[in-house]
Amino acid sequence: MRKLIRLFCTALLALQCSAAAAEVIVVVSAHSPLASLRAEQVADIFLGRSGRFPDGSRAIPLDQALGSPLRHEFYLRAAAMSPPLVKAHWTKMIFTGRGRPPKEVQNSAAVRKLVAENPAYVGYIDRAALDASVKPVLLLN
Repeated sequence: MRKLIRLFCTALLALQCSAAAAEVIVVVSAHSPLASLRAEQVADIFLGRSGRFPDGSRAIPLDQALGSPLRHEFYLRAAAMSPPLVKAHWTKMIFTGRGRPPKEVQNSAAVRKLVAENPAYVGYIDRAALDASVKPVLLLN
């Protein structure tokens, strides 16, 4: 039993280290006039408190897959919220009829593709997935 617990702890530590190494970049379409966002603005958009960018245009957030290390890092860095807190937030928002969580997509490549195609989308990707089709508006570290 001790060996199993030790193995689990080692795997958990390795997962946390790999997630911590990721550089999380918030991106919008390269065609968007938006130049930058603050972490508070990003958190408000992703937590359903705001549906608009600072210029008043519509903001549609895209989340990474539930359970992904990048998603975990994003919410920790942008909103100081752990996965259970994010889940509790959205449970309350849904129950009270005040919002729906962001659409989930598989990975950084899928986020980048959708964001590049629609200036209303905003998403987060690993820095390694950044290309000219999207514009970085916030580095979360």
